[in-house]
Amino acid sequence: MAFKKKLEEKILDVDVAMQGNLAFKDPVNLRINGKFEGNLETKGNLTIASTAAVVADINGDNIIVDGKVKGKITARERLTLLPSAVVVGEIYPAKLNVAEGAVFEGRCSMLNDFMSIDEVAHYLEVDLNSVLEWANSGKMPGMKEGNNWRFERKTIDTWVASGKVGK
Repeated sequence: MAFKKKLEEKILDVDVAMQGNLAFKDPVNLRINGKFEGNLETKGNLTIASTAAVVADINGDNIIVDGKVKGKITARERLTLLPSAVVVGEIYPAKLNVAEGAVFEGRCSMLNDFMSIDEVAHYLEVDLNSVLEWANSGKMPGMKEGNNWRFERKTIDTWVASGKVGK
C-alpha cells in the first residue's frame, strides 16, 4: 500500500506592526492583519486583511486586498479588491477583480503577456539602455521583430529569478 505525503502548506499570518523589506523566494500564503511599511516581494498568495494598513511597494503573484494599501502593487497573476478595500497608488495587475464597494484612487496599467522594451524597463525598474544592451547581446531572453523587441513576461520573470540580470 502506497502512502502519499501531504505537502505542507506554508502559511504566515502577520498580526503585528512591521517596517522594512520582506522577500519570499518560495511560494507562501501570507496574510497581513496589522500595519506594514516598506517593500514586499512574495510568491504564492498575499492577503491584506480588512484590519491591515499597508504603505508599501508590493510585488506578488495572487494579491487580495480587503484593507488599506498605499503604494505600488504589481500582481503577476491576479489582483482582487474586496468590498472594504481602499487602494491609493499605482496598480499593475495581469488580471483585475474589483468588488462593488472597493475604492481605488490612482493609476492602473494591465500587465500583458508580452511587453515592449519600454515596458520591460519600467517593469524591472531599470534604465532603457540597460534593457536594450542585454537584449542585443543575448543576455536577456526576447524576440526581435523587425526593429522592435518583444519580451514574454513569464520568461522575463524566470530570467530575473535565475539571478542572470546584468550578467
